[in-house]
Amino acid sequence: MRDFGKSDDPRVQAQLDRLAALSLPQGRLGLETIRALMERLGNPHRQLPPVFHVAGTNGKGSTCAFLRAMLEAEGYKVHVTTSPHLVRYNERIRLAGELISDVMLADVLEEVLDAGDDLGPSFFEVTIAAAFLAFSRVPADVCVVEVGMGGRFDATNVLEPEALAACGIAALGLDHERFLLAPEEGVPKEPMARIAFEKAGIAKRGVPLVTMGELYPLPSRAAIHAVAKRVGPLLIQYGKNWVCAVEGTEMYFSDGEVLGTENYLPLPAIAGEHQVFNAGLAIAMLRFQNRIKISDDAVDDGLLNASWPARMQRLAPGPLTGAREVWLDGGHNPQAGAMIGAHFAGQRLHLVIGMIESKDPTSLIGPLAACLASITAVPVPGHDWHPASAFGPSARAAPDVPSALAMIPDDGLPILVAGSLYLAGEVLRLNDELPD
Repeated sequence: MRDFGKSDDPRVQAQLDRLAALSLPQGRLGLETIRALMERLGNPHRQLPPVFHVAGTNGKGSTCAFLRAMLEAEGYKVHVTTSPHLVRYNERIRLAGELISDVMLADVLEEVLDAGDDLGPSFFEVTIAAAFLAFSRVPADVCVVEVGMGGRFDATNVLEPEALAACGIAALGLDHERFLLAPEEGVPKEPMARIAFEKAGIAKRGVPLVTMGELYPLPSRAAIHAVAKRVGPLLIQYGKNWVCAVEGTEMYFSDGEVLGTENYLPLPAIAGEHQVFNAGLAIAMLRFQNRIKISDDAVDDGLLNASWPARMQRLAPGPLTGAREVWLDGGHNPQAGAMIGAHFAGQRLHLVIGMIESKDPTSLIGPLAACLASITAVPVPGHDWHPASAFGPSARAAPDVPSALAMIPDDGLPILVAGSLYLAGEVLRLNDELPD
């Protein structure tokens, strides 16, 4: 199923209804449709301030959040497009620091849908076209753009070298296998090599391509090197050109022999030790480009103030949580499960899990097995979901998250709600914590 969101504004809802009526492009590969659509709109992607373009399986959204926080701390006005939205479609487009207004959202969606009526664009192609159109009409200093899926054929890859300050590739893993591992001639056959090949498709000649380098498995590294050799970006790798680590209560970052600086920085405000590497990727992207100036103070402020909803987020006391310690994470693949498991290592907790049918239940249950005091399975609103039996013989079912929380004893143990970003959005709505 596809999630198009709902809006209280009738003009926005009318355009979301039009989006919902689009058919999925079955088996279509390539950037021809998005390029044709942009041409009809006057090529707004060629009228943007410098762009930071981020791909990856896990962590690309967090990297974008760190980039935005650091750039805004420097005083820049920042456009951002990320996906998916959690509660409101408006979350996908941020203009000069503010979520796009309903008035402008309705206008740009209508304009894009009208322009592409006979092209058969996808939901994401329309969304990116609308984002870039809005970006071109509101003054700002810099853009942060998150890849939707893959990279090579993602709609955001309509961006050309002249627009880009830097590209980055966050952590890699298996996800969206149906699309990213689809048979094709002339591409890597090994799964992790193919994933890396698809993500590295955002590389552009002469533009810094900042990667996690030594943190990737060998097949991924080899695939990225092959793409870089063919395309010609300025390849910047973890372990060779930059490193970061947790050292006590600080984050260590060095850009090595190239720039010759090293810093001890505040730990990121976003929870999870893995966020140090996402923050490090953002810092490296900023340090190895020359389009936008960034100070050490802005980097520090960005680390301390970045936020990324539904990624190891401790929920505030609210109508859903009451005074209990409730954590929320939308992770749903093995790499996300490993990160969540590492965060809660050595603790006991109650798990409320909702996972759409196409995802593997063991991806979260496995890494968390030693921590679990109870498992309660809930539906994922608007989607086909795994029943309680998929999560093991001790898992029980609840009709929704409020019912699940009511079933869990108030024994002082934390509660983790996880398994789906769609479920995470519903939890934020119920707890009155709308992303802003």
